[in-house]
Amino acid sequence: MGSVWATIVLAASVANAAEPGAAQLPPAVSALKGCWQGDGEVMGKPVTITLSAKPIVQDAMFVVDVDSSAKADAHDRYSAHLIFGGGKPSTGNAAEQIVGFWADSFGGTFTATGNGVSHKDGFEMVYRYPEDTYVNRWRLIGGRLTWDIAARDDKGKETRFAGYSLARAECATGPS
Repeated sequence: MGSVWATIVLAASVANAAEPGAAQLPPAVSALKGCWQGDGEVMGKPVTITLSAKPIVQDAMFVVDVDSSAKADAHDRYSAHLIFGGGKPSTGNAAEQIVGFWADSFGGTFTATGNGVSHKDGFEMVYRYPEDTYVNRWRLIGGRLTWDIAARDDKGKETRFAGYSLARAECATGPS
């Protein structure tokens, strides 16, 4: 009986191991694991927001699913599916690299790949679109998650696009 349990435990640990050579996901990203809810604003419009975040593909990458709605109109909704993975390995004291993909309820023509770096208390991702570049700054301090998004024009000038403040919440379907 003991060897059966050892096999099951070994199989479970192998099933969640990333492929050999896969870039490690920075801890600043995996710290988001779980569910979050809060408030914010998008282009000056007050919204409520929920996030669900978990590792995927044998823990080699991480997904964040976002749902928000305008406080003034519950039918004014938005959803996004964000994927993060480790980038090129860092050397020395360099920040850990992150790669990402953004897909949302605006459909396929509004998807974007992104690149970023981790920091002590969070990470930053940059997504390039034809009109603007969007800089996403994620910070987790004292159990509070902030997510700020700025639009950056081709001259480097940033304009606030969105900002959210979230707290950990109970997951609707249980922990992942």
